[in-house]
Amino acid sequence: MLWFIGLGISGFKSIPVEAIDILSNADIVYLEQFTSPIGKSDLDKIKNATKGEFKLAKRWLVEDGKEILENAKKKKVALLAYGDPYIATTHIELRTRAMEEKIKTNSLHASSSLTSMIGECGLHFYKIGRIATIMSEMSLTTPYFVIYKNIIEGNHTVLLLEYNQDKDFFLDPRDALHELLETEKGQKRNVIDPSSYAIVASRIGFEDQKIISGKISSLKEIDFGKPPHTIIIPGRLHFTETDALKILGQCVDEPYDNTEKVKKISMQMMKKYVPMVREALEEVTPLYKEQKEFHEILENAELYVRDAEKFLEDGQDEVAILSIGYADGLVDALRLAKGLDPKM
Repeated sequence: MLWFIGLGISGFKSIPVEAIDILSNADIVYLEQFTSPIGKSDLDKIKNATKGEFKLAKRWLVEDGKEILENAKKKKVALLAYGDPYIATTHIELRTRAMEEKIKTNSLHASSSLTSMIGECGLHFYKIGRIATIMSEMSLTTPYFVIYKNIIEGNHTVLLLEYNQDKDFFLDPRDALHELLETEKGQKRNVIDPSSYAIVASRIGFEDQKIISGKISSLKEIDFGKPPHTIIIPGRLHFTETDALKILGQCVDEPYDNTEKVKKISMQMMKKYVPMVREALEEVTPLYKEQKEFHEILENAELYVRDAEKFLEDGQDEVAILSIGYADGLVDALRLAKGLDPKM
């Protein structure tokens, strides 16, 4: 038998009553701490509630899973996890393997910091987009584009920060924000800048929880205290979300909409290429004034430019890019035919 038990978000006091009964009857209890740290006081209380063998489970032990599964075939085993047990994909994979090996499993859900945090900040949960993780020694290109896509759709981005149990390391929100700004310098998509609005949610569920929001330039100067921390980059803020942020947390700056300044990559491309192609078309047209056989090509190029603008206005981004590409190709061919550099 293998139980997957969520500990909730407030330490030992948030553990469901049913979980206490399971702990007292289990032969082996594994407590994993790699998804989030657990304080020594809570750790001792969990250990004291366990009547059987108590083991701290490193990430590798849960990911490997062999020891847990072998024990669960003959004994009553419980795996405890911070928050809800199935927020971590590792636990889902372990349960799948257990069921494939005909091991009976059961679950005891609890509050998750992810779901609780959204409500504590006053945000609408249905507006949460794809979640990303920021690691200290890895490229932030993926989180950067997750933020970009979410903002374009008006959604909020939850950014989980690296926690390394073995090194007792939790990434500081200020360092994560700094790295996002550094990533912007390389990507240049105008997704993140010092004036972008962000929320830092710290120690959600505990008595000293703190929610602080403001411009990144302001947040970089704040000490957020001990972990865990999570960063949220808001997308389109409803007025009720703005009001809630002001009341439920500390707003260093007035909340505002990050979507106002972030444009689709297609929009950015069109803003650059449409004027460029039009200028080149105007330059090359007089050169074919006396050559009527080329007038149809010139007209087609002009129509492609107009089509590109109309497609973009209608939200058909891919077709818009194709159209301006066709126009650019025709104009380049006409320039080459006259001995002009198509890139000028």
